[in-house]
Amino acid sequence: MSHSHSCSCQSHCETNEHEHDHGNGSSWKVYLPVAASLILLFAGIGFDYFDTPFFYGYIRLFWYIAAYIPVAYPVLKETIEGFMQKEFFTEFSLMFIATLGAFIIGEYPEGVAVMLFYTIGELFQGAAVNKAKGNIKALLDVRPDSAFVYRDGKYTQVPPETVSIGERIQVKAGEKVPLDGKILSERSSFNTSALTGESKPKTIQQGETVLAGMLNLDKVIEIEVEKVYSDSSLAKILDMVQNATSRKAKTELLIRKLAKVYTPIVFFLAVAITVIPFFIVNNYIFSEWLYRGLVFLVISCPCALVISIPLGYFGGIGAASSHGILFKGANYLDLMTKVNTVVMDKTGTLTEGVFKVQRVETISRDSDSFLEIIASLENNSNHPIAKAISAYRGDKILLEVSEVEEIPGHGLKGTVNGQTVLAGNTKLLKKYGISYDPVIDTIVETIVVAAIDNQYAGYITIADQVKEDAEKAVAEMHRLGIRKTVVLSGDKTSITEKLARSLGIDSAYGDLLPEDKVHYLEQLKADKENIIAFVGDGINDAPALALSDIGIAMGGMGSDAAIEVADVVIQTDQPSKIATAINIAKATRQIVFQNIILAIVIKVAVLFLGAFAVASMWEAVFADVGVALLAILNAVRIMKKKF
Repeated sequence: MSHSHSCSCQSHCETNEHEHDHGNGSSWKVYLPVAASLILLFAGIGFDYFDTPFFYGYIRLFWYIAAYIPVAYPVLKETIEGFMQKEFFTEFSLMFIATLGAFIIGEYPEGVAVMLFYTIGELFQGAAVNKAKGNIKALLDVRPDSAFVYRDGKYTQVPPETVSIGERIQVKAGEKVPLDGKILSERSSFNTSALTGESKPKTIQQGETVLAGMLNLDKVIEIEVEKVYSDSSLAKILDMVQNATSRKAKTELLIRKLAKVYTPIVFFLAVAITVIPFFIVNNYIFSEWLYRGLVFLVISCPCALVISIPLGYFGGIGAASSHGILFKGANYLDLMTKVNTVVMDKTGTLTEGVFKVQRVETISRDSDSFLEIIASLENNSNHPIAKAISAYRGDKILLEVSEVEEIPGHGLKGTVNGQTVLAGNTKLLKKYGISYDPVIDTIVETIVVAAIDNQYAGYITIADQVKEDAEKAVAEMHRLGIRKTVVLSGDKTSITEKLARSLGIDSAYGDLLPEDKVHYLEQLKADKENIIAFVGDGINDAPALALSDIGIAMGGMGSDAAIEVADVVIQTDQPSKIATAINIAKATRQIVFQNIILAIVIKVAVLFLGAFAVASMWEAVFADVGVALLAILNAVRIMKKKF
């Protein structure tokens, strides 16, 4: 496919979309030339059929020229531009030469029909691209136009790009959040579907992060801006989506290269079909053989391939984005179909990344009063485990605490309601010579053991919550032919292995530093048969994401570094979307190959018929345009599929 076609197709599609955006007022510019040409062509065919007296000679010629010009003008323009760029053999020059030849030998209706149906095909293509762009455009529509920032004692409406970090903005109910920040108000519910594809509203509490593009549902809130607009999650997502179509898949690039070779070959074959019979056929009639050459030229036009293949990938990217999955290029859709090994980070990927109390075991007192004592003490620490216990206890009034001492690597010591309380790991109890139940040493989860007045009192187990779709995600990956699933984590090996067993993951490795994850991936990559996808969310996952064949980032709450480096971003943070991404990639590839086979088989069959005068210019027109339309409709199918 020539460069000129890609430009034209792109500009055509953008124009088409532009028309729709501005309503019916300007859409006539696109449809009027086609309508005029169509009416004049069928009227002319009618006059020919009924042998109308006035419709002879120059009147007939000028009538068909009038039908030809509206649809031929854009093609002629592209042909001239191609010639100026020294690209002489493009589908545009093929079309123009074939139709001009048809006029020279008096086959006017056929000449007009070639151009007309080609233009109709282009309109169908434009509509299909617009449909594919629909899902992506939904993202563009979430971009807020303004922000209400607190300046000089009042809220002023300004463009989001002009707001600085640390400034305070106000978002009313029903408005989109314009910038990433921290919520200063007590809480509010947000519709996050534009960013994550998740329809269920999400409640965000004071101090938690809200992202640009979320829709505030509840009440007026205030947000402290933490990122400038260009660094916001939304801006990065939009940038990824807009650049995605510029990264071509290998199939797409191959077809482009083939078209550059194929087009001059068919041009010279058409010349050969016209000229060579002069030397070998007895009753050679130039116009007859020229007609055969022109038919051959029309049939051989590679429109179906050069239109439908990029459209197939475009549709795949659009379908994925409607499921909250962003492919940063068509090449990654291709690569995703070959993945056979999936390596996943644990925290934030398979688990929520939030510690929660799992079990409270006590001796000599009820669990509620035990928990009240321990939570009162833990409330004095900022450690994630301490926070998990405090959160589990809730907002109930806590007991009086004094003389709190944090013992690094061990836990806390303090006085609660006059009692000496220890809460931490087993090393803390050993330090103070307090014996405990030996069963504690066999527990896999993170554990907080407690002693009250130098007597062992019980324990609390804490674990990271497994994501509800994690087990389904692993089962689906195995069903799709993933040979090996692996979980890597900085968490304890025992915890990582227990998680892997519960989810059906093939292998698990814990106690890893970021460089250990990279080392493990390098070992896997040493086997050239492994095509590896790495899934992670933290800044520490960025090196592994970059090293893998295809990096997948959990984008909802993932770090900027991870999202930046990844090739695919899952906005919903759901591991089950890994399988959805593989399914969409496989469906896209299937549709692209169906289009290639369909186009080539029909083209070759009709080419032979044309060369031996079995197919006329009309069959040539329908072979070319018909195949293109079938391929376009097939490509659009991916956006209708359920994944």
